[in-house]
Amino acid sequence: MLYYLFRSILQGEHYAYENPLFRGGLAALFCFLLIALAGQAGIRQLMRYKLGDRPEFDHDTLNKLMKDKENVPTMGGVMIVGAIIIATLLFADFKNFYVLMGMFGLLWLSVLGAVDDWIKLTLAQREGSRVGLKSYEKLLFQFGLGVLLGYFVYSFGRDNLAFVAESGEPIESFRILTVPFYKKGLFLTPFLFMVVTVIVTTATSNSVNLTDGMDGLASGCVALTALVFMVLSYVAGDSDIAGKLLMPHIPKSGELAVICGAILGATLGFLWYNCHPAQVFMGDTGSLPLGGLIGYVAIVIRQELMLFIVGGVFVLEALSVMIQVGYFKYSGGKRVFRCAPIHHHFHLAGWTETQTVIRFWLMAALFAGAALATIKLR
Repeated sequence: MLYYLFRSILQGEHYAYENPLFRGGLAALFCFLLIALAGQAGIRQLMRYKLGDRPEFDHDTLNKLMKDKENVPTMGGVMIVGAIIIATLLFADFKNFYVLMGMFGLLWLSVLGAVDDWIKLTLAQREGSRVGLKSYEKLLFQFGLGVLLGYFVYSFGRDNLAFVAESGEPIESFRILTVPFYKKGLFLTPFLFMVVTVIVTTATSNSVNLTDGMDGLASGCVALTALVFMVLSYVAGDSDIAGKLLMPHIPKSGELAVICGAILGATLGFLWYNCHPAQVFMGDTGSLPLGGLIGYVAIVIRQELMLFIVGGVFVLEALSVMIQVGYFKYSGGKRVFRCAPIHHHFHLAGWTETQTVIRFWLMAALFAGAALATIKLR
């Protein structure tokens, strides 16, 4: 909206507002201030509808440690999602295909997460349970989204080929899977492109969801990840910079820097109320769409494998759950960790919640720095 206003006023002139990285910074500032200033009102509305959390774990000691979180309002993800949508409408080129598909994925997963939260916090609690949607039900909708995003992103990229003439031959950059430390990347067939899209959107969405288990943990890690992808999106959308850094140039993908800026500001604004002791939780309403949206950005700019480095904390959290569940079934009831996801393992090992969260933030910062360093190590 503001993008078109300034564009019409300053038509034909070179100005900073045309730069998506600049607008991404504006979106970050806007989202932070919006949530920081309106957060208390949002929390009161959640309390009004009695959407309080009731932590329940398969571990008595952990239940005691988390007892103080009972009745803290959740579904705070509606504030994050709402701020991202408003900022995108204001600062991004909302006619951009990649922006539209990003908002579609954000809404799809936020509705899925909201339904899951609503069932857990209302219907299930009346029956003395905390079970929301079944795992296969969530996976079905996540896979469905992945298929839709894969098909339309591939089709759009096919119609907007970017050619890189470094080797003397044209390369379809939208089909190149960038491999860290490897200069040329891997060429994906249409089928593999779809498979990668489904895996990345589903895995990232669920990994962020698993990380959301302590005050401020997911918010801080998502903010750091969004900052890195804000830079990478800008690079991918600029042919000159992308060429110099040997990254795929994806025309029109630079606008995703605005979305990443909105994610950054929204999660930092939410952290204002989500830090220990938390006044609100994002719930599946926030964690599922945040993870899915970051995964989507990685897919568009062809940095799916880079996401494994940037989001190293999310990878560790997901792996700890898979290892725990797999070994539990294989050994007939034995466990590798005291509790999974792994942040609970360290909490039970004697770390305070604040120590655990800050140390995981530090790891996330190191992963983010390492990911940016790999850009030149090819």
